[in-house]
Amino acid sequence: MQENKLSGILKSVVKPGRYTGGEYNRIIKDKDSVDLRFAFCFPDIYDIGMSNLGVRILYDALNREDNIWCERAYAPWIDMSEKMREYNLPITAAESGDPLSSFDVVAFTLQYELCYTTALHMLKLSGIQLRSSERAEDAPIILGGGPCTYNAEPIADFFDVFSIGEGEYALVEFSKLYIKMKKEGTYTKKAFLHEVAKIEGFYVPSLYDVSYNGDGTVKAYTPIYDDIPTKIKKRIVEDLDASPYPEKLVMPFVETVHDRVVLEVYRGCIRGCRFCQAGMVYRPIREKSPETLCNQAKCLYENSGYDEISLCSLSISDYSRIDELTDGLLEWTEKENVNLSLPSLRVDSFTEELMNKISSVRMGGITFAPEAGTQRLRDAINKNVTEENLMRAVEIAFGAGKNGVKLYFMMGLPTEELSDVAGIADLAQKVVGKYYEVPKEKRGKGVSVTISVACFIPKPFTPFQWEAQDTLEQLEVKQQHLKECIIDRKVKYNYHDACVSRIEAVFARGNRTLSKALELACNEGVCFDAWDECFSYEKWLDIFERTGIDPAFFANRAFGLDEVLPWDIIDCGVTKEYLKKEREKAYLNKTTPSCAEHCNGCGANKLGGKNRWCK
Repeated sequence: MQENKLSGILKSVVKPGRYTGGEYNRIIKDKDSVDLRFAFCFPDIYDIGMSNLGVRILYDALNREDNIWCERAYAPWIDMSEKMREYNLPITAAESGDPLSSFDVVAFTLQYELCYTTALHMLKLSGIQLRSSERAEDAPIILGGGPCTYNAEPIADFFDVFSIGEGEYALVEFSKLYIKMKKEGTYTKKAFLHEVAKIEGFYVPSLYDVSYNGDGTVKAYTPIYDDIPTKIKKRIVEDLDASPYPEKLVMPFVETVHDRVVLEVYRGCIRGCRFCQAGMVYRPIREKSPETLCNQAKCLYENSGYDEISLCSLSISDYSRIDELTDGLLEWTEKENVNLSLPSLRVDSFTEELMNKISSVRMGGITFAPEAGTQRLRDAINKNVTEENLMRAVEIAFGAGKNGVKLYFMMGLPTEELSDVAGIADLAQKVVGKYYEVPKEKRGKGVSVTISVACFIPKPFTPFQWEAQDTLEQLEVKQQHLKECIIDRKVKYNYHDACVSRIEAVFARGNRTLSKALELACNEGVCFDAWDECFSYEKWLDIFERTGIDPAFFANRAFGLDEVLPWDIIDCGVTKEYLKKEREKAYLNKTTPSCAEHCNGCGANKLGGKNRWCK
């Protein structure tokens, strides 16, 4: 009967292929022969979740264990959600078609703060109680992972446990503990969570009492047991060459946002931009060898048929063996007409040799991220690139026949003035001018420079984690000022909605008191906040007012340097002392050299790992 209902529903929704399952290379096991069933949920639509590299890696790592079956689930789009509520159908896993409530573990990857309501929506639609304290003994263990868990406090009341850091080995260890306790007959949810909290890299929020000061700031975190850590240290994978990486990809029936092979080159970043959370929390830097990467690329190409390979890292041109890697890949990709694509490139490590290599196959425009319009502000944020670096890089690109350049900037950075904002327009105009300096016979036809400007959000575990975000009024003044400074039609200007950035800042720096707002939002149908057509700033203001929350307390308040921060329960490897020193240097417009030049003492080297820079 349920299959008949589903068949009728699929004819009435957009992209029914999102919900049919049955993809090539999916992993099917006998559910009666495994000891643990693990549902890996991506809190966004299938088209986006199917492209996520973390899901691909962890799906493979867990399914390498014979007695564990990891399946996938995605958020149904609005039309499908409505039909599921109408016919009382729960969210099911793509492989077996079984409801999420029947699994032992239901895990969510939390990539972005505005996916919180979508994760809760998936729980609600699956018939699973939202708050962990209200779930029955036989309910699945709800686990969270991903970058947002570095401050999991706003969603702590909804999750049983968080995996902090990298999960290839940690999640297998977690699963084996569950299986062991079940077989021994010692399992209860309470006992299991107590044991999990003893494993490095796992945070069980219910085992830590949080007290608050009279002004609403956090007073202390107190573990309720003496045998669990006072701080949760993140897990890392020490040797990337030896770590699990998929040999086959689950092939979707519908077009996804990244229909390509994604090759993870290394983890971490040598640069230390002061606004960048990823550059801090993914330390220490660990690289894969070119030999491993070339083998993985060839294997995935042969098992998928994709005609594009994307080299993935925080700054691909900083890979210490980039020439060996590109040479090795080009030995066969050119013959097979396989495109190599590179993400945003650093202007100071972009070379003519690299340009020639990536120009030998199909490629679109070039993307660089100066981040700020003036050298003073670039120094303050420790970007460590100059206008000369950018001009040299775009000259190389234009000389190779490229005519489109995209530049990423940020607005509302600490110490920013209107002159810095105007500098964005000046820099873009200089890039246009550089195009006309290139001989006509070398450059492409017609130049286009697109500037995309995001709003600064003070993120945990960065030197700017204590800073206040600009108010909406301040951001809107700056956005309008930049618009007025752009006078050339060859420069296109895109900017991010400041209202969205403000809500993101609230949840990025929030504490557990925000759970009441998230619960109310979910119960009133708020979902897909990351989508423009679904996001409502007015709705969020109404929810905050009704739950007694002042968003400015989290977004627009400068946190005290001695204040207990909501994320102080987590140890990401980089010390707070280092972050404070970097903040001081920002206000002096002083830069810090990259890890490639010498160790700056951030603290991440204590985590170990086979890597090039940290000793």
